[in-house]
Amino acid sequence: MKSFISKFTLILLILSFSFSFAQLKNNNERPKLVVGIVVDQMRWDYLYKFYDRYGNDGFKRMLNEGFSAENTLIPYVPTFTAIGHSTVYTGSVPAIHGIAGNDFYIRANQTRMYCTQDDSVNGVGLDPNDKDGKMSPKNLLTSTITDELKLATDFKSKVIGISLKDRGAILPAGHFGDAAYWMVDGNWISSSFYMKDLPKYVKDFNQKDLTAKYLKDGWNTLYPLESYFQHTPDDNPYEGFYVEGEKVTFPIKMHEISVKNGRDVIKATPFGNTITLNFAKEVLVNENMGNNPANVPDFLAVSLSSTDYVGHQFGINSAKIEDTYLRLDKDLGEFFKFLDQKIGKGNYTVFLSSDHGAAHNPQFIVDEKGNGGFFAKKEISKAMDDVLKAEFGVEKLVYATSNYQVHLDHKLIDSNKLDAEKIKSTIIKFLKKQEGVAFVADMDKLSQASIPEKIKQMAINGYNYKRSGDIQVILEPQWYDGYGYTTGTTHGSWNPYDSHIPLVFMGWGIKSGNTNAPTFMTDIAPTLSALLHISQPNGNIGNPITDLLE
Repeated sequence: MKSFISKFTLILLILSFSFSFAQLKNNNERPKLVVGIVVDQMRWDYLYKFYDRYGNDGFKRMLNEGFSAENTLIPYVPTFTAIGHSTVYTGSVPAIHGIAGNDFYIRANQTRMYCTQDDSVNGVGLDPNDKDGKMSPKNLLTSTITDELKLATDFKSKVIGISLKDRGAILPAGHFGDAAYWMVDGNWISSSFYMKDLPKYVKDFNQKDLTAKYLKDGWNTLYPLESYFQHTPDDNPYEGFYVEGEKVTFPIKMHEISVKNGRDVIKATPFGNTITLNFAKEVLVNENMGNNPANVPDFLAVSLSSTDYVGHQFGINSAKIEDTYLRLDKDLGEFFKFLDQKIGKGNYTVFLSSDHGAAHNPQFIVDEKGNGGFFAKKEISKAMDDVLKAEFGVEKLVYATSNYQVHLDHKLIDSNKLDAEKIKSTIIKFLKKQEGVAFVADMDKLSQASIPEKIKQMAINGYNYKRSGDIQVILEPQWYDGYGYTTGTTHGSWNPYDSHIPLVFMGWGIKSGNTNAPTFMTDIAPTLSALLHISQPNGNIGNPITDLLE
């Protein structure tokens, strides 16, 4: 009897141990591959504006199979590309991660810095001294989710970033990325931060010269033009030009335009996205991503930039932006099918979001009897300097106005023994009188400013003392700095058209469903941390979106 009990007990112990081991193993399972897709300048409502025209394999597949956080917001200003990509992958904000704009000024020496500028490295795949190749992530002060994956797997995971824009490839790939590739003159390049020479497969892909093919074929609509939204015709005054003074209507002869503007004009067509996703497939195959021999996840970060270039040039009401999204939908469908075949459906996780949205063209809004306008920054800056000179007797007390911020020359102020607080007060009083200005605040006193709490918090999150200006300017809705032009569109503000972005997850570990609960761009990285069972990035302030995790 005792022998039977002992055997029975032993069996129970073995079963218990086996069950516990199985649980432990299951709890540590992870996807073979994570693919991050950032669609540059994609407004949240684009998921639905063109929904009825999308196929079943791209955006609709993500919405139907995956989980959509319908109320995802950007928690800072200004809303620009470099900041957005940094925030998606760090879970942080400019106040902490340090990327305060596409360009920003270093307060200590008043020098302008491009977000990924690194003069200590050289370009790879072009002239080593070409500034387009002198890029790295060194200006990013915090870790990324991709960095944390590398650290968690003892650098066994493979991480690669791809984008037409250097900042869209470099910042997501983080400090430890195996590679980042961006496009210059229609070819994919990198920098010596990552490698000494381009891999053979990248050179071979460049040799195919898909850029030349698409430029030669030109750009016509995917479907008959008359079937597109027609509130504004193809020929309208709100759209910009490829070549100054030459109207752009379908069909567009891209080769002739490239002769005048250069091959990089491909970026301002939907085919820049097509080439990017084709290159992504090439990278996945040749790097064997998703089949890591160490049995750890790999991470491919893809940023699709053509949507931004087309949006800036033609505006959000253009048939050209509609055609760009319909073509992107097809390209995404083909890319997901490729992932199903290469990695296996259910073996990978993909998320899709955006770095910022875009405004309607202000002139279009005014013509439709709405409120809006263009902020004449250049003229206002000159008038502001005249006011300061008249009151304080010194010229150029403001050395720059950028990112909707005013930068004071503190060295000049100190050398002339002037009162910086009085100067700021004078500037604020002057700017408040300007048409289109809603709020102006001293950045050092933002918490005391008479600004709605939500906007105030966004300004505080966007303020990095070492890299931001002294004074924050908030424009009225549907106003923006026209940069000397009044066609197309731009972004950079707190308003929902710039700050409400799509966020959809699909694949391994993701429930099907949606939520309208408030979520933030900063929640993407910690959600991925939870999914991958790794540490959150070291500057993270977001929270995991637990509703979407299985």
